[in-house]
Amino acid sequence: MPKASLTLENGTVVTIEGTASEVHELLSFYGSAASRPAHGQVHKSPAAPVHRDPRSAADDAADAEVDLMTIVNHVKACDEAENIESRILDQTDQLPRVLLPMYMVYEHMSNAHGLTSGQISKVTTQLGVPVKQPNVSKILAGAAAKYIIGDAVRKNGQAVRYKLSRRGHAYLKEIISGRKENRPEVVIPRL
Repeated sequence: MPKASLTLENGTVVTIEGTASEVHELLSFYGSAASRPAHGQVHKSPAAPVHRDPRSAADDAADAEVDLMTIVNHVKACDEAENIESRILDQTDQLPRVLLPMYMVYEHMSNAHGLTSGQISKVTTQLGVPVKQPNVSKILAGAAAKYIIGDAVRKNGQAVRYKLSRRGHAYLKEIISGRKENRPEVVIPRL
């Protein structure tokens, strides 16, 4: 009885045993270029495919879907651009600067994407008011924690995607409209 062996695209080795017409039909269906006779030959297992780190693949996919220059262009070209420049970008407080990219995603992109601390740092750099990534992380974990929502628990070395909450949206809206002064909160302890 005729035998044939073929390797499928996913690396699976298939050995076919049957009548000559059945073997020929299957080989023509799966492509005879990958087939070889199976008369006592030892099959080599196909090389294992090279896998990337799943975290980095997810990060690359997320970076591809979040266009940081679109966020920068929204900041520069939106109706509130002058107020944003004078009340956030020209001020020294870093909290509104860190929240601004998430505000733009909330307002102009229907809050569709979360941003990592590295992406927020890149946007602030493009806006001309750089906030380094470690400082962004400290602000997000500290003063901004009540204004944001993270997609995971913050762990060292793991990228967390942050979105602006309704409270954060209202906070930045007040700063941009001028109803709230953009000053860091100073807490004086009572003795």
